[in-house]
Amino acid sequence: MAVAFKGFQFNLPFASILLILLLCLQSGGGQKKKENMLAEKVEQMMEWSSRRSVIRMNGDKFRRFVKAPPRNYSVIVMFTALQPQRQCSVCRQANEEYQVLANSWRYSSAFSNKLFFTVVDYDEGADVFQQTFILVLNMNSAPTFMHFPAKGKPKRADTFDLQRIGFASEQLAKWIADRTDVQIRVFRPPNYSGTIALALLVSLVGGLLYLRRNNLEFIYNKTGWAMAALCVVFAMTSGQMWNHIRGPPYAHKNPQNGQVSYIHGSSQAQFVAESHIILLLNILSHKASLCTMDLSHCLVNEVNRNNPLTS
Repeated sequence: MAVAFKGFQFNLPFASILLILLLCLQSGGGQKKKENMLAEKVEQMMEWSSRRSVIRMNGDKFRRFVKAPPRNYSVIVMFTALQPQRQCSVCRQANEEYQVLANSWRYSSAFSNKLFFTVVDYDEGADVFQQTFILVLNMNSAPTFMHFPAKGKPKRADTFDLQRIGFASEQLAKWIADRTDVQIRVFRPPNYSGTIALALLVSLVGGLLYLRRNNLEFIYNKTGWAMAALCVVFAMTSGQMWNHIRGPPYAHKNPQNGQVSYIHGSSQAQFVAESHIILLLNILSHKASLCTMDLSHCLVNEVNRNNPLTS
């Protein structure tokens, strides 16, 4: 079938075939361009990762390599505020654990281009905090860890529950394994401070026993052992072991009004400051009990002294 327009004659089947070919070529070209863009992004991320385990992101890098498609890799982002003027001690502690985890992944045999660790500092990406972190994610505190999956948008479970779980590297690794199926074995750098402290303690105790070798009656001092036992009880009941396992922050400072909270709002978590408060209250209550007992004994003795029947 042919159609004529002002002296030109077109063959419809031929034109249809030509149009289909042009669309296929255009689609193939777009797909090729997308593949080239993805390859460039992966290559750039691998280059940055080879220099440092945690890639620092500003606003432009975050939008291009984390938010914008195409992307076939997952990204773990720590939103934080590490500058000294921010006075965020928790951010520095969380960053140390984050570095341990990222180094464990970077130098493991399972390392691949399917997972990258990045960090966005408030002073280097304030626009990211304003546009993504606060408005979209509805969050206003740092540090915060988020997982940006290879496909789709982050879900609620892609935000790490730092207040409840803490920021220990092992806890972060479990969360990442749950979100990405990537298993990371945490390798911590050798820390000899505990060994040195134990050696000093043993040396101190040994030296004391040697000096008092002719008089070891203090070992059987019930008061000394009772005080030591009370110290252990106070430390355990105040939540120090929970802090050691979970690694919670000491307190929380609201970035909007600057108010510092020493008591956690949830019954499922706590701050380190709460442990110190409980420890102090336990000691004060024990002191009050001892004073009450002493006062009671004094009153009883006074009554017995003035009572002729007990004389």
